[in-house]
Amino acid sequence: MNKLFLSIVIPAHNEENRLPRTLEEIFSFLEGQSYSSEVIVVENGSTDRTLSIANDFAKKHPSLVVIHEERNGKGNAVRRGVIAAQGEYRFICDADLSMPIEDLPKFLPPNIEDSDIAIGSREAPGSIRYNEPPYRHIGGRAINLVIRSLILPGLNDTQCGFKCFRAAATEELFQKQTLTGWSFDIELLHLARRKKLRIREIPIRWYYDPDSKVSAVRDALRMIGDIFRIHLNQLRGVYDAKP
Repeated sequence: MNKLFLSIVIPAHNEENRLPRTLEEIFSFLEGQSYSSEVIVVENGSTDRTLSIANDFAKKHPSLVVIHEERNGKGNAVRRGVIAAQGEYRFICDADLSMPIEDLPKFLPPNIEDSDIAIGSREAPGSIRYNEPPYRHIGGRAINLVIRSLILPGLNDTQCGFKCFRAAATEELFQKQTLTGWSFDIELLHLARRKKLRIREIPIRWYYDPDSKVSAVRDALRMIGDIFRIHLNQLRGVYDAKP
């Protein structure tokens, strides 16, 4: 069987309200593309109808794979989905679809022939933010300043939820992932830097969602703690051990 070109991985925790529209828009877009694809929804720890909604949708769309992950944590869900994926390119997509799916080609060849990882950026030249309150933007930039200062210099938006990995890069990175929460992508990008993989920031259109589950203060504090855990892991040789 020929390998799929694209896998779209959607972590979904309590997303019964946003997931149906997101899946409709993604499948409508994919129907117009010439390449082969799959969509993987990883439901983890939900207390609403997210899992049943995804399963009902899969009955109409054979290329939709639904995975139930018992453990909480966005990092857990993403890791499970990316490792299960079959695509040559594996695109992580937030369930709120705050980036229009029409921007997806920016993350794929021929636009990223020279990159191993393409990360959506709300700060790269050409990006546009819509409806974001100033306090959220200022808070986000403060968090990014901490991230750039402590671990990932030069990357202006590590926390955008839209990222694309070549299959070879996922095999190198996700087996080494230890963080299971919101900071998982900081760890992955740090590992990518250690392995000298090519990372490119992609300017996107991004729409602020007032129902965002991110808490600026709480998640920022957790993120700082996780950054120090990453450095400690490195000192202990955790990332050098064979998976």
